[in-house]
Amino acid sequence: MQNRESFSRWGIIFAGLGMAVGTGNLWRFPRIASQYAGGAFMLVWILFLLIWSMPLLIIELSIGKKTRRGVIGSFMDMIGKNFAWMGTWIAFVTAAITFYYTVVTGWCIKYFYATCFQDLIHKKPDQFWQVFNSSWEPVGFHFLAIFIGCAIIFFGVAKGIERANKILIPSLLILLIIAVVRSLTLPGAIQGLNFLFFPDLAQFKDPEMWINALSQAAWSTGAGWGLMLTYAVYSRKRENPVLTSATLGFGDYVASLMAAIVVIPAVFSFFYGQSSSHQKVLGVMQKGDVGLTFKWIPTLFAKIPSGSIFLALFFLSLCFAAFSSLIAQLELISRIFMDSGLSRKKSVIIVGLSCFFLGLPSALYIGFFHNQDWVWGMGLIVSGAFFIFLVLKTGPKKFREEIIGPTTSRFKLGKGFDFLVKFILPIQLIAMLGWWFWDSYSSDPKKWHQVFSQSSLGTVLFQWAVAIIVFIAFNKIISRKLTKKDEN
Repeated sequence: MQNRESFSRWGIIFAGLGMAVGTGNLWRFPRIASQYAGGAFMLVWILFLLIWSMPLLIIELSIGKKTRRGVIGSFMDMIGKNFAWMGTWIAFVTAAITFYYTVVTGWCIKYFYATCFQDLIHKKPDQFWQVFNSSWEPVGFHFLAIFIGCAIIFFGVAKGIERANKILIPSLLILLIIAVVRSLTLPGAIQGLNFLFFPDLAQFKDPEMWINALSQAAWSTGAGWGLMLTYAVYSRKRENPVLTSATLGFGDYVASLMAAIVVIPAVFSFFYGQSSSHQKVLGVMQKGDVGLTFKWIPTLFAKIPSGSIFLALFFLSLCFAAFSSLIAQLELISRIFMDSGLSRKKSVIIVGLSCFFLGLPSALYIGFFHNQDWVWGMGLIVSGAFFIFLVLKTGPKKFREEIIGPTTSRFKLGKGFDFLVKFILPIQLIAMLGWWFWDSYSSDPKKWHQVFSQSSLGTVLFQWAVAIIVFIAFNKIISRKLTKKDEN
């Protein structure tokens, strides 16, 4: 099936960068990197960017370009109707993340607004967060995030997604450059740069650092989410998956690096002149994501010169990053409905309403938010496993030669790709999944099986099992619906 909508050459690059560069780059990366003395983590992270993220991005791009269908239809076309449930899993996991990611995007909007109009920098961050989070405001900003995101994809690929990303990504880059320059002029910034770029060789012996570097590479690029597969549906016939994935990997690296240069020197500046500043920095950076972004950041910028401007730039950048990723997620879900025969207009309306109502629990209850983030963030690892399974079932050599197809000599894959898919990717997959399972179990062995716990291993396995059973049970219905649409 050939879709009439299509990206321009630069359009898919900007859209792909928008998909890859999200809120995880702007705060999770600096936080995780700082926990392992920066330099060592960054080297290992680059390694996994090359041997995990980029191969999966190549696989996704090639599948979408070949089949011109969303994730469910692609799995049906590539390995048969009996495996439609695997594509359904991938689509559902990304959708489940979208339901609470819209809430996060709403938080970003709120905090940018509060910085500009409510003098956030002079308020008590903990109290402000608690008042906001215990009110109905998150629901309103959750709705606003969905409305803006759906309005963008409503206008289609060229006039909506491409045009929006051509504004969001350059604007985000400019904001980050301004923030980097400001951060580097702060007192104590050099200490932050030394901390970030000079590796502590002892850290290479820490297996936890390797796992965190792998998980950051896996989640920050969007590899295995099905998002680039969806965007590739609208790619040109001559699109080079290898070149495009390399561009996206490099873009994700630059965005993460710039974010680290913004945040880590600023944190060192906060503790400049104090004794044991390194230990204090680590103590702050080991807190949870939500606590850091929406509580610590206002406190940090309140103590540095021109902090209110710096804070506004940070939250505006966070908004741009959030929306560039959000529209990719909304498009993936909408593509599923369009594959089943609905128009873009109807699909977007259904997706918008679904995201609003299914995201309400996360907007109203922070505990539910954390549970869903834990369960379906982990579920992305399984999504990556299904992509690897698809290539293995097709045959790595056949996939490389017929699905990826011939590319330019400068960006050509060889037999090394086959080795990566057969051995290196599965090893990383097992290591990542095994580590997180063991870490969850060992943190509280007596409660690992509690299915209604917020972050237990039991709640992950239970929700996964329910989803997989349902998807397998409805596999024939789903595949029949998509097949019937193609016949019509």
